[in-house]
Amino acid sequence: MHLSTVILPVRRWSAGGREVWQRAEELGFHAGYTYDHLSWRVPFRDGPWFGAVPTLTAAAAATSRLRLGTLVTSPNFRHPVTLAKELISLDDISDGRITLGIGAGGNGFDAHALLGSDEEPWTPRERADHFAEFVALLDRLLTENAVTYDGEHYRAHEVRNVPGCVQRPRLPFAVAATGPRGLRLAARYGQAWVTTGDPKVSASGTPEQSQAAIAGQIERLGAACEAQGRDAGKLPKILLTGFTPDRPLESVDAFVDFAGRHAELGIDEIVLHWPIDGTLFEADRSVFERIATEAPAQLGSG
Repeated sequence: MHLSTVILPVRRWSAGGREVWQRAEELGFHAGYTYDHLSWRVPFRDGPWFGAVPTLTAAAAATSRLRLGTLVTSPNFRHPVTLAKELISLDDISDGRITLGIGAGGNGFDAHALLGSDEEPWTPRERADHFAEFVALLDRLLTENAVTYDGEHYRAHEVRNVPGCVQRPRLPFAVAATGPRGLRLAARYGQAWVTTGDPKVSASGTPEQSQAAIAGQIERLGAACEAQGRDAGKLPKILLTGFTPDRPLESVDAFVDFAGRHAELGIDEIVLHWPIDGTLFEADRSVFERIATEAPAQLGSG
C-alpha cells in the first residue's frame, strides 16, 4: 500500500506553499496531489484558491522524488487540447512524475463558471457524455504526434503534441468513477481507479456500511475490467479519504486499523488531506506527521 497526501491550493507560494510540498516529500509520502477546481465549496469558496497546473509546476521544481498529480481534473472547465499541452509540459518539467486524476465533475461552482446567466449546467447524463469523449480524446492527444478529431462535444484540427510525455506511452490516468460508464472508462483507459466512497453512506452511514459500499464498487470495477480483458487485480485502486464516516486521523492506531481494513478490500493507495484548520480537513498536525512516518512500516507500505 502507498500513502499519499492531497494539498489544497490555498496557500501563497511565498507564504508557506512551497514548504508544504517540500515537507510532504520529507515525510516520505508516495505522492502529493491537489484539487483541480476554479474554486470549491464553503469555506474555501471566498478564500485563496490557486490553479492546479501552475501549483504542480512549482511543486515539481521544489521537489525531486514526490509523485505529483490532480485529484481530480474534470471537463467542467477544461478542454482536452489545451490540457494535453499543459500536461506534456508538466510531465517534462517534473521528469515524469505526473499522474492525471480525472473524473466527470459535479454540479458545483466549476459547472457554472463558464455559463451565461440563462444557461443550465450539464445534466448527469451530459456530464457522462462529455467525460467519455474527453478521456478518449485526451488519450489520443497524449500518445499521438498529430491529432484531428471531430466529435459531438470536442474538436481538434491537426493538433501537434511533440515530443509527447516523458512517461510512455503517456502519463498515467487515475480515473475517478463509480457508475457503469465511468467504470468502463477506468477499465479501458485507467492506470489506476479512484474512489471517495459512497456519498449516500457518508452522510448518515457507519464505517462498516462504507466499507461494504466500497467493496461493491471494486466488484463492479472488476466486472468492467473483465469485459475489457483486463485483470482488475493489477489496476491500482486509490481511496481519497475525508468523505467516509471513518476518523482515520484520530491516532496512528486508528489510521493503521482503517488502512488495514481497506487494504483487505483491495485498496492500494490511501490519500490523506493535508490538515487545514477551521475546515472539514482540520486535524492534529503532529498526529498527521506521525501517521506519515510510522504507519507505512506497520502496513508494509511504500
